[in-house]
Amino acid sequence: MPRFWTRLLAALTALFVLILVARSYNVSAQFQFSWPLAVHPDGQNEGLQIPLNTGKSADMTNAHKQGQATSIAPGTFSRKIVAVGDLHGDLGNAHKVLEMAGVVTEEGKWSGNVDFFVQTGDIIDRGDDTIKLYDWMEELRAQALEKSGNVISHLGNHEWMNVIGDWRYVPQTEIKTFGNPGARQQELMTGRIGKRWAQNYSTTSRLPLHPSLGEPNTDYDPSDKSPLSHAAVSFVHGGLSPTYPDLTPFPSKINDLGHSLLHKLQHRNPPPAPHPPNPYPGLTHDATPAEHRLYETNGPLWYRGWALESEQKVCAAVDAVLQKTGTRRMIMGHTPDFEKIVSRCGGKIVIIDTGISHAYGGVLAALSIEYTLKPLSEPSSSGAKRWTEREVVTAVYMDHRDVLAVNQREIEGSF
Repeated sequence: MPRFWTRLLAALTALFVLILVARSYNVSAQFQFSWPLAVHPDGQNEGLQIPLNTGKSADMTNAHKQGQATSIAPGTFSRKIVAVGDLHGDLGNAHKVLEMAGVVTEEGKWSGNVDFFVQTGDIIDRGDDTIKLYDWMEELRAQALEKSGNVISHLGNHEWMNVIGDWRYVPQTEIKTFGNPGARQQELMTGRIGKRWAQNYSTTSRLPLHPSLGEPNTDYDPSDKSPLSHAAVSFVHGGLSPTYPDLTPFPSKINDLGHSLLHKLQHRNPPPAPHPPNPYPGLTHDATPAEHRLYETNGPLWYRGWALESEQKVCAAVDAVLQKTGTRRMIMGHTPDFEKIVSRCGGKIVIIDTGISHAYGGVLAALSIEYTLKPLSEPSSSGAKRWTEREVVTAVYMDHRDVLAVNQREIEGSF
């Protein structure tokens, strides 16, 4: 064979091989591999496998921002929520948890990989990073809004203790970060941190899983008979007691009481001298009976019944509270379990305080809620549009994930 034809054949063969290799890479890039995988240790997840890697590809992130999950039908809505409990003055561990859960990047910036980040209170006390933590929360709040995200913040019992003047859990080293006790007190009353509490923090929240229910903290409408009427989650620091009389309308009743009481406490003139060493100041003289109930043991800041009562008792009482608040599950901090996030009654009650702060030495953990509403191709016999609604609740740890609840059903309607 002439040399020219030999060289041409070799070149064509090499080109053919390169095309095959390129095609194989393109094909493989279309598959989302999910190893390493973690399986729920109790086998309660029906074989569901969850990737340990919390990162998302650029395509996945873009689809998520548009409310669409990847690899499923067009028109599917998705929403991802991450919630974290008590931080108690530990910026380092807070950063680790939020990065682990995909809320922030390695540099501590908003990642864009979640729709809502919820913190259930008790950022203050027991550690020295009070100023740094509240500053970081505000930075994340602003960054989240730029990427169509949202940060939802709550006041815990320790925020309230400090504004009342109860400083029993304030380290002396933390006071020095403000300069002196007077500067710290002013900062929590009408200073930068105090203003943020008044503007950006609530006592409780109702977070819809689907936008047809309105913005976060839209009151539950008992007259709503839609299949999605209770497609929402409540967040609070302590708990929503079944005997607490101010649950409805939810959440505005509780939050209005909180805003009113906070204003009274922050504008006492002069503010009471901190306890200790001075006497415990208590609430203001003009606090209403309802404002006193807010701060009592049975109120949303201190209630521990969902964490401490028997399984039989709490599971018998939880549905009535969920019905009143128009929610499917209650998420709370306050009562720590230093080994795990605690799920009760099939995920209707979830307690997320795991002692994240080095003051406790507990486990680093976050809660993830992933919600999808996927349209089905065939309408119902009545011609109504059909959907598959799915909600996965997962406890996220540094080295594994535990699926706490998987709820899926088919519904009809226009959303």
